[in-house]
Amino acid sequence: MAEYLKDLIRKKEKLESDIQSWFDVLKSQGNVGMMTSLVDAGGFPRNDVDVVQVRTARHNIVCLQNDHRDVMEQIKRGLEEYHSQAGPNHVVEVQQPTPEVMVGFATLDLVSRDSPAEEAGLKVGDVIIEFGSVTSRNFQSIREIGDVVKHSVGRGLNIVVKRGESKLNILLTPHPWGGRGLLGCNVVPL
Repeated sequence: MAEYLKDLIRKKEKLESDIQSWFDVLKSQGNVGMMTSLVDAGGFPRNDVDVVQVRTARHNIVCLQNDHRDVMEQIKRGLEEYHSQAGPNHVVEVQQPTPEVMVGFATLDLVSRDSPAEEAGLKVGDVIIEFGSVTSRNFQSIREIGDVVKHSVGRGLNIVVKRGESKLNILLTPHPWGGRGLLGCNVVPL
């Protein structure tokens, strides 16, 4: 079992390295983020970036982040199983991976009653760590959140928030409702 966990940890480290490499590609293209528009004001592809390379990098980052999330869950389950089998006096050979740092980039200062945000379980004061593909590593402006929402209408969107000392995964589905916008909450950068 310990070897299985070591393999998972190596896989996690490889994924993190690959993700960083693709973020470096975005940085090399004029520091475009995950949500920066790739068309100019006239609706034509920007000529100051390699649009194909940026789209490829963005796609790979999203895929790798999903794989990373899955591996982290496997590590968590594997550690729980290993510790439950080992007993209280057993010396553990595998070090637990360092927990992901909960770095937020925005907070909620309003959640409207009967809104999609309230339905999903979001609360005032929640600190946003991930909003779809937007994280503290690539966040540049609130407009990116709006772009993610606009492209996710009617589809579940994974939101990771910090509430107190807890980290929560919330599935939010943007959709029209009786109030303004598609979410019914106000997101403010930190």
